[in-house]
Amino acid sequence: MKREHNRTGLTTATSGPSCTDQACSGLITAHHGVEVEVAFTTGKRRMVRVKRSSGHVVGDNVEVTGEVLQRLPRRTELRRRDGRGGIHLVAANLDVLGIVVALHSPTGFIDRAIVAARVAKLQPFLVVNKCDLDGTAALLADLRRIYGGSVPVFALSATGQTGLVPLKEFLNQGHRGVFVGSSGVGKSSLLNALCPEIDLKVGKVSDHNGLGRHTTTVSTLHGLSGGGELVDTPGFRDFGLVETLAEELAIHFPGFEEHGEVSCRFRNCRHRTEPGCAVIELVEQGQIPADRYAVYLELLGEVEADQNEARCKGWRN
Repeated sequence: MKREHNRTGLTTATSGPSCTDQACSGLITAHHGVEVEVAFTTGKRRMVRVKRSSGHVVGDNVEVTGEVLQRLPRRTELRRRDGRGGIHLVAANLDVLGIVVALHSPTGFIDRAIVAARVAKLQPFLVVNKCDLDGTAALLADLRRIYGGSVPVFALSATGQTGLVPLKEFLNQGHRGVFVGSSGVGKSSLLNALCPEIDLKVGKVSDHNGLGRHTTTVSTLHGLSGGGELVDTPGFRDFGLVETLAEELAIHFPGFEEHGEVSCRFRNCRHRTEPGCAVIELVEQGQIPADRYAVYLELLGEVEADQNEARCKGWRN
């Protein structure tokens, strides 16, 4: 089979079935703004031009006929809200979400990401990176105390190549996942450790605020040697919830999953002032820490405010 390099530097097969006259099925494996890389079921790869606001993302299943790309229905999609209120689609057709944290990670990121994952029907898991640094032991103990009963927690050092085996075994089960985390937590180092062939650029962490620069500028999908796939996305410092209902937050907030033998009187209980609330009872008994309940109430206020704003827009329209 003859192979040649196109203008983007990607190697493309030039023989075999053509997508010029017939639709070819494929998967978007990279997004470069005005064009996407599509990996076809035939084994070929090529770039296809798209509108910048097309809405296509890495992980989308597509059909391509010539230069016309049609997106197929998504099984799942992960969205987030940035600090300015903008909504971003992170990736599509995922089944797991890795939340990467390290020392100095922004507060509230983990809870929002776990809720967003569960609402999107993804399994969240927590990756505590840079565990070889001083001070991380206390952070890891605290995170295991808070989240250990809710999601899998992996402790590792990507640059030190320690603790990677359990995470690899988890991902090798055939998962397609994405790592989310603020800049500076070591997402690129983690991708390099799991997929050495991609050789992502690693940014320096600032001594001033402990946060790093964005080293990934485009989203790309990578296969793991033992099975499974990972999507690499540009870093971000916030993870706001998108169109999450108060009832969904009440169900999916980490730590509220199991009430034991106690159940709320009302099925749509928001765990604030409702009579017969199991969560309030557990807080009063000390089984749910008061500080965790305070975080939940803060997020509940945000979600209710978003719902009210959306309702007002609906009325105006």
